[in-house]
Amino acid sequence: MAHNSQHPAQCNIKSIFSVAVVLGACFVSGQAYSQSVNMDFSNEYNANSIHAQGDAYFIDSVRELTNDDVNITLHTGGALGFNSGDHFYAVADGAIEMADTLSGTMSGIDSIFLLSSLPFIVEDIEDARRLYEIAKPHYEAVFEENDQILLYASPWPPSGIWSKNAINDQADLSNLKIRTFDRNGTETFRNVGAAPVSLSWGDVVPQLATGGITAVLTSAEAGANGSFWEHQDHFAAIQYAIPLNMVHMNKSVFDALSAEQQDAILEAARLTDLHNWETVETRTAENYQTLSQHDVTINDAVSPALTDALAQAASSVVENWLESAGDRGQEILGQFRGE
Repeated sequence: MAHNSQHPAQCNIKSIFSVAVVLGACFVSGQAYSQSVNMDFSNEYNANSIHAQGDAYFIDSVRELTNDDVNITLHTGGALGFNSGDHFYAVADGAIEMADTLSGTMSGIDSIFLLSSLPFIVEDIEDARRLYEIAKPHYEAVFEENDQILLYASPWPPSGIWSKNAINDQADLSNLKIRTFDRNGTETFRNVGAAPVSLSWGDVVPQLATGGITAVLTSAEAGANGSFWEHQDHFAAIQYAIPLNMVHMNKSVFDALSAEQQDAILEAARLTDLHNWETVETRTAENYQTLSQHDVTINDAVSPALTDALAQAASSVVENWLESAGDRGQEILGQFRGE
């Protein structure tokens, strides 16, 4: 947990939930120490994922900018016992200092977090980035209200459908036991006649192995990291959405840092944001190469009949989101669409 390495007797850490208090209490002559701050960073995806690699870039940037004064340990694969659904409150409470969280899992906090996974709103990475920049002040406001700060976004490559059998038309979706990653996907695939099951990432491969699900709504990236070819032979590039992960930090911990350390954290976050958006541009091509090496059939020319059926199923999902998001939602999508 975050602590000051000097004069440990003055900083008696009794609980991982008291990180902010401990940091704020370590004073000598009214001056807070700024050396050797250690933090934990939770990510439920594996170390080879685009998100964990982005987080490693951030950590290296922080270490360089602070001359090793701020040391952040990345825990991948949910090693700290938290998945994305746990992260928001774990960071708010100080159980962990920062986390990389799939945005849609925070929809119970605020519907704004479902924006990036609204189906068929964006067409490419450039669209997704523009939508994020428009909505960013709204994301920041929700985190701030909950004693957190938004550091940077971590975009996924476009979501498609992994399946045992080819998905060519709407009939192939009928009663399909497909994993979805948030409420938007669950509603969309229920509307199109599938049998969606919302699962956190850690439960996906076990459910594939036991037959609990037979398809997965996710990116080529995630399937490659999960070695889906052991269970699935097909990937349909339906360009469903380009959802975001968000990296957020406990604000009390941030505020307890020195001004120089705070500046370094924010600069590293800015650099990582740029890095992540650049990286995702080429990631799909790299993923497709990996899939081809494992004999996965890639359908990147999905039939108009299938995309039309999915788009129709998604229309009420977008309408429902606009109703729950209120004026903010109308403002964001209006600006995005140039209305």
